[in-house]
Amino acid sequence: MAKKQQSFEDKLLALEALVEKMEGGNLPLEESLKAYEAGMQLSKELSAALTDAEKRMLEDVEVWTVDSTPACLLYTSPSP
Repeated sequence: MAKKQQSFEDKLLALEALVEKMEGGNLPLEESLKAYEAGMQLSKELSAALTDAEKRMLEDVEVWTVDSTPACLLYTSPSP
């Protein structure tokens, strides 16, 4: 069965939980290494998601700058 893809927010919460767990200082070495690796993977995925979101936003900005006239100014009301 395919694993359900986590949302950005879920991944961020998971990363925060790992960091908190590791900062506690009570993990055995092997468990600390696994937590570190899982945290790095989550960090890469979160970074990629932010980069993708930024790229999508910049594409939207480019569309607006090509024709920066707001749509409401393009409409002319009928003469009485």
